[in-house]
Amino acid sequence: MSTTTQDVRLTSTVLVVVLAITVSMVSATQGAAADFQGISMVAFSAILCFGIQMTAWVPASFLQTERFYDLTGGLTYIILAITTLMLGAKEEDPSTRELMVTVLVIIWALRLSSFLFLRIHHTGKDGRFDDLKTSPVRFLIPWSLQGLWIFVTMIVVIVINSQSGTSPELTTWDAMGVVLWTVGFCVEVVADRQKSAFNAKPENEGRWIDEGLWSISRHPNYLGEILLWSGIALFGVPCFSGLEWAAWVSPVFVYLLLTKVSGVPILDRRGLEKWGEEPGYLEYRSTTPLLFPSLKRK
Repeated sequence: MSTTTQDVRLTSTVLVVVLAITVSMVSATQGAAADFQGISMVAFSAILCFGIQMTAWVPASFLQTERFYDLTGGLTYIILAITTLMLGAKEEDPSTRELMVTVLVIIWALRLSSFLFLRIHHTGKDGRFDDLKTSPVRFLIPWSLQGLWIFVTMIVVIVINSQSGTSPELTTWDAMGVVLWTVGFCVEVVADRQKSAFNAKPENEGRWIDEGLWSISRHPNYLGEILLWSGIALFGVPCFSGLEWAAWVSPVFVYLLLTKVSGVPILDRRGLEKWGEEPGYLEYRSTTPLLFPSLKRK
């Protein structure tokens, strides 16, 4: 499928919006950041983040493949976490808080990116990219949006690792962050494993999952994602000041993106297309909370 004028217009609009949001975030949060090569580490992180996506987009467009999309995203999280930690350590040794948030991001990224990569390797494709990957211009949209997703989601960690000066001592907020991250991570891992095990059974082919965590939440994996990034955000409470608090957009961004844009809306639409005429599925939708389990019995 060839590139059209409409494709160029749409891609250009997306790139302008992505650039505007990124510049705004950098401007708001870089006030106390250390410098690297004459620019703030926050700005350098944004350049690195999008540079990786654009580098991966070139061969992916040539091969018309999405196989390495999620893997590239996961590696970008890891590279950003380690790079900001190492560059921040040039002024003084990393604080315990900086080490903690870096390790938590690496654990999460390794687990999720490998899970998604193996899933797409098994299925052979991701239906989201069917119409996009046939045109390099259109295919630029998901890669640029992934760059924005990573940068905004990671902004709390970037700001923490990039701050010049001595980091405050650990507080109760940090402990709460660890607990919330652990809960979210466990929920996400269990939900993904339950769904994989469910789909692996031949008798479940063509059915929706309503077992385990999926019996009390229609999207427990997304719930885990939101909780763990909210936990990461709590690490910023003891050390943020002024406009750095704009970094708290991270968990809000994750929530809005998953529930309003790319996650829940797409899956719910596909669910209705597949099972919209089945009473059992409609009952499942009407009685099972979208994210947060209800205390009421079904």
